[in-house]
Amino acid sequence: MTIIQNLDQHYIDHELRCPEGKSRIEIVDPHRTGLYIEVRAASPGAGTYYLRYKDSAGKTCHEKIGRTTEVNLGDARAAAVQRKATLARTIGRVPAAAPAKSVPIASPRPADAGLTLETFMTEHYFPHAKVHKRSWARDEQLYRLRIKAKFGDLPLSGITRLEVQRFQNALVAEGLSNASVNHHVQLLRRICNLAVSWELLSKNVLARIPLLTLDNQIEGFLNEQQVTSLVAVLKTDANRTVSLILMFLLATGARLNEALCAEWKQVDLENAVWKIPATNSKSKRMKHLPLNTSALWVIEQLDTQGTSELLFPSPATGKPFTTVTRQWYRLRKKAGIPANFRIHDLRHTFASRMVSAGRSLFEVQKLLGHADPRTTQRYTYLAMKSAQEASNAAAFAIA
Repeated sequence: MTIIQNLDQHYIDHELRCPEGKSRIEIVDPHRTGLYIEVRAASPGAGTYYLRYKDSAGKTCHEKIGRTTEVNLGDARAAAVQRKATLARTIGRVPAAAPAKSVPIASPRPADAGLTLETFMTEHYFPHAKVHKRSWARDEQLYRLRIKAKFGDLPLSGITRLEVQRFQNALVAEGLSNASVNHHVQLLRRICNLAVSWELLSKNVLARIPLLTLDNQIEGFLNEQQVTSLVAVLKTDANRTVSLILMFLLATGARLNEALCAEWKQVDLENAVWKIPATNSKSKRMKHLPLNTSALWVIEQLDTQGTSELLFPSPATGKPFTTVTRQWYRLRKKAGIPANFRIHDLRHTFASRMVSAGRSLFEVQKLLGHADPRTTQRYTYLAMKSAQEASNAAAFAIA
């Protein structure tokens, strides 16, 4: 057991090593949160966060929080503190003989014991989502605005398939888009899935519940002429920083926040690779993005290396931009791009250009960082169009 007094994210990212001659080591959080990091010789540079506590019988238990490559130190500490607070209220229900390193996130209760959705969300779901889900704030919004009023006071076992489908119909009548309605239903389904996995519910009645059909297979993307027009504007506009950010997005297919938070230490120019840390990635997983010639050209135009940690710092604050939306509206209009074309559609344009060039959907999935291959299926139409053109090249004259 080792206590590192200056334990911080830099130490986590660069100094996690098991001493020579040892197979594993425990690095204890000096803040006395109960948090420690297990580092094994077989996995240098990475470790696993655990919470150590004693159950009602005084037995020491270990609860896994997550990998250091997926969860940052601040979130791990927050999760440990939140979990300890929950345990302090429910310690009488923590099993005395829980297997080491396999205690569930939520303290067990009898299945279908009347735990309300509101209690489940505040004590269990949101503490878990804040650690494991980058879009947890969206979940909080969906729950707070509509789901809580309808289901918050009900026990988990009182949420029925019929009532959820009536709720679905009511949201449609309210005027929400099919995609927004589906987000509400998917959140309820995920809630029930977690409750079942934590043994707080015996069955997920929302499994395979039908969702509304979405007509969004073809996303907005620019054609070749529009790309040429936009690039011409971005290469000459006076706002160089925002213009270079937008060209970087078009060249890499990255998400806006990933680019705004990109740091020089994450860029390997020699190997043309950009390492996006888990803290900046939507999936909360580290990913490596190859830099093509266009992306490297953008980086060559920057004059921030040596003066800022960031590739694209705000000239006003030196910190990451909070928004570039207004400048995007101006540049979009200047380039003659349709008013409904979003910054995020630059990512779709990157993907569509790959598919149109004959690259596989698997390659697109990897470069865009889609955890679920179904997300990439929206580009199937373009892949078939490319395949049709390839097939036509082999056609022979009949007449």
